Amino acid sequence: MKRNILLSLLFISSLLCYSAESQRLIEANNLYQKENYKAADSLYQLVLEEEGASAALYYNLGNAKYKQGEIAPAILNYERALKLDPNNEDVLFNLEMAKLQTKDKIDQLDNFLFTEWSKSIQNLFSSNGWAILSIIAFLITLAGIALYFFGTSSSIKKTSFFASIATLLICITSIYYASKQKDILQTHDTAIIFAPSVTGKGSPDKAGTDLFLLHEGTKVKVRSKLNGWVEIQISDGNIGWIEEKDLEII
Repeated sequence: MKRNILLSLLFISSLLCYSAESQRLIEANNLYQKENYKAADSLYQLVLEEEGASAALYYNLGNAKYKQGEIAPAILNYERALKLDPNNEDVLFNLEMAKLQTKDKIDQLDNFLFTEWSKSIQNLFSSNGWAILSIIAFLITLAGIALYFFGTSSSIKKTSFFASIATLLICITSIYYASKQKDILQTHDTAIIFAPSVTGKGSPDKAGTDLFLLHEGTKVKVRSKLNGWVEIQISDGNIGWIEEKDLEII
């Protein structure tokens, strides 16, 4: 009896907490609609700390930052949203709009057509989305195998055989892309420049040779870290060192 009362109290408590957290998010959205972007920003960050990350929350926070003219934080949050929801058109559009406000226009290294094609397919779903698709494809494969062995006509056997092969390939592909998307979530090797301007050095010290100049909002790849310095690679392939305090990991 006491156990049942305790479980009931815990359930009610969780509902009240959920309601309070949801109300806080609603309040943040209302503040944003009223163009009180600074207050909405603070509340979104509070929700992020207390409820955890989500693509929608990073997107809203990015919008609040953008409206305040904080381009680098806006880009950072849009990029974090894309890691969780890589094919979100709203996030992609707003990210491109924010990038137009940055100073650096760096050429991209050309990738193989197949690499670009594979990446575009990979970004169709998140890691969870690909995992769900792989499970569905696997179940359909099992159903096709069952029909092949227990089907009563040759046409059913033939159709189920080829269908099983196709869905098995989809299952394997989905598992591969789910793994790739999970790696992106767990690997923190990209960052956004937060300093107004920073010079890439040839070595991890201030006396190093100046190689290139970057400005806030630029996305870089993190290669290694050493004594408060970070070796970065920019989109045109150039490599240099900057101080770790001048960037924020995505």
